[in-house]
Amino acid sequence: MTEQNYKNHVRMHPVYHYVGAPIVFIAFIGTIIHLVLSIISGENISTSLLWVGGAVGLFIVFGLVRLYSNKLQDRVIRSEENLRHYVLTGRLLDPNLKMSQIIALRFASDEEFPVLCEKAVKENLDSKQIKRSVQNWRGDYVRI
Repeated sequence: MTEQNYKNHVRMHPVYHYVGAPIVFIAFIGTIIHLVLSIISGENISTSLLWVGGAVGLFIVFGLVRLYSNKLQDRVIRSEENLRHYVLTGRLLDPNLKMSQIIALRFASDEEFPVLCEKAVKENLDSKQIKRSVQNWRGDYVRI
């Protein structure tokens, strides 16, 4: 596995992003087109509505799977980084840190993590600014 850094840290899951998402999108658009054609012809409207309902349900489930796994991952990251900060400083993370900041701070090495946490709060850095400030990148190779 290549070493992770700011330029290559974004993770795309090929099956989810390049296979599943297009299939769900095409199915959704296809059922809408079928519904419109059914309405125009006046035939099979109820069947078309059922197909649209199924496609909408699939679309919702597909989106929620991603949303829920990301939210769970965010909670785990917050817990891990809170523990790491406590181990390094004897204090919990500043409660003023936003979740997006904590997520970005996970890439900082132990040496720069406490200082960068303080800087993030004082200067209200966004996640991109925090990631760009990291000098010694700590890769996260097991995220969702």
